[in-house]
Amino acid sequence: MRRLIVALCMLPSLALAQSVQEKRAALDKMLDGLHTAPNEQVAAMLENKIRQLWFESSTPAVTLLMSRGLRETNANAADDAVSVFSDAIVLDPMLAEAWHQRAIARFKSGDTVGAVRDLRETLRLEPRHFGAWQSLEQIAAAREDWKAAYDAWQHVMDIDPRTPNGEDRLKDLKRKAFGDNA
Repeated sequence: MRRLIVALCMLPSLALAQSVQEKRAALDKMLDGLHTAPNEQVAAMLENKIRQLWFESSTPAVTLLMSRGLRETNANAADDAVSVFSDAIVLDPMLAEAWHQRAIARFKSGDTVGAVRDLRETLRLEPRHFGAWQSLEQIAAAREDWKAAYDAWQHVMDIDPRTPNGEDRLKDLKRKAFGDNA
């Protein structure tokens, strides 16, 4: 618990972390803390900080593109968002969140195959990207591929066991994937 509180106290300084190694170390600490969070409130705070760090982990130009892409996605301009996130990926192909956000935009534009491909790249770059696992679960559920949805949600729960309604969702997906006797 003390480690988690120390990690939470250093969160505001994360934006000032200079090196990739420092950012990676801070992210790893937060992801470890997420796995051991004592309650949903602490987990939610960590999730938000992790998402922020993922989003802002590149150059100012890429961060600006990420913000623009998110605005396009929120304005239901998915094709424009795909283009903007693609530009961000060209500038920083190692930014997992750019791949994740492009996957969301692709899915919204009807490109499920492209979305899944981008999510796989997200997870190659950041295997503990709970948001990417959640997105894979949503895509699989939309396709009524309950086993894939269950598998993806298991990953979410392994990373973030305090996900709100996570256990209930896991049970529901297990029932859909394997029947009532599972």
